[in-house]
Amino acid sequence: MGKLPDLIIGDSKINPPIIQGGMGVRISLAKLASAVANEGSVGTISAALIGGIKSHFYMSEYERADVRELIVQIRKAKMLTTGILAANIMVAQTNYPALVKTAAKEGINIIFSGAGLPMNLPKLVKGTKAKICPIVSSSRAAEIICKNWIKKYNYVPDGIVVEGPLAGGHLGFSFKELENETTMSKLEDILVEVIKVAEKYGNGQKRKIPIIAAGGIYDGQDIARMLKLGASGVQMATRFACTYECDAAEEFKQAYINAKKEDIIIIRSPVGMPGRAIRNGFLDKSERGEIKFDCSYQCLKTCIPSKAPYCIAEALLNASEGRLKDGFVFVGFNAYRVDRIVSVKELIKELVEEAESNLGK
Repeated sequence: MGKLPDLIIGDSKINPPIIQGGMGVRISLAKLASAVANEGSVGTISAALIGGIKSHFYMSEYERADVRELIVQIRKAKMLTTGILAANIMVAQTNYPALVKTAAKEGINIIFSGAGLPMNLPKLVKGTKAKICPIVSSSRAAEIICKNWIKKYNYVPDGIVVEGPLAGGHLGFSFKELENETTMSKLEDILVEVIKVAEKYGNGQKRKIPIIAAGGIYDGQDIARMLKLGASGVQMATRFACTYECDAAEEFKQAYINAKKEDIIIIRSPVGMPGRAIRNGFLDKSERGEIKFDCSYQCLKTCIPSKAPYCIAEALLNASEGRLKDGFVFVGFNAYRVDRIVSVKELIKELVEEAESNLGK
């Protein structure tokens, strides 16, 4: 059995080298993040519509609602742990700059940023201690970000998350790619390519850029495989959704447990991206065009309310609160394998034992 290596992001030493993925809307908040951080891993608060649905007619009001709640959740998590905390903030959010600045000012250790290329992220955290890690789905995206950050800010990423096609929620792949069977085992290929990019730019700046593998990582065997390929750590979300500490309603967690493999599908999200979710009555109704809604704000830049079949923000918030007749659940490819709710401590112990036993093989 081999001991798992430390994941080093800035001045944070993380072991087990596991990052709990950010899950929105209001799935991974202070309770889950602090529980994960207390086990030595990284607990992540998702900032995606963290303030909930607010019928605001002015963006400043919507922005303040999210900012206020992000502050509340970060401070609450800090009261529950002295471990490493992160915020996951999507570039596609209309109030992205305000949320990044808020998280950094509140002393969050790491900011993970995807759903678009976070080209100005170094500028937004300047003067704070927050470490910044983009989330990418290709070596090309990693190259663009590294080149841009070095040129404009003389800054290399403190880490890069490589998210493969088996992830949950919105995916950084085209529908055509996701229909291709060969794409579905692509994480390993993308990981190796991004490691080369990280070495190229990291060596040039005399820095090591740790690479974190994500998307479909389910058990300790998966963790060991990614570490053997050169990853410094892994990011996992699906497994943490079915923990006692997860901030979502019990009905939300039960949807995972009840799901069969054939229930997990790729949907066309109102924001124009493919997403992986559990098929249910709500999604069936949306396909038939039977859902009516109004939108008095635009929380995501790529959403066009007049063309959307439903409000994704409202649907995801309803799901997090257990109202699945009016919403749906985003999940990773392996969600159907989850058969029980466990504690965060029990889950991480199981993952570490499996990973250690597989590292020696």
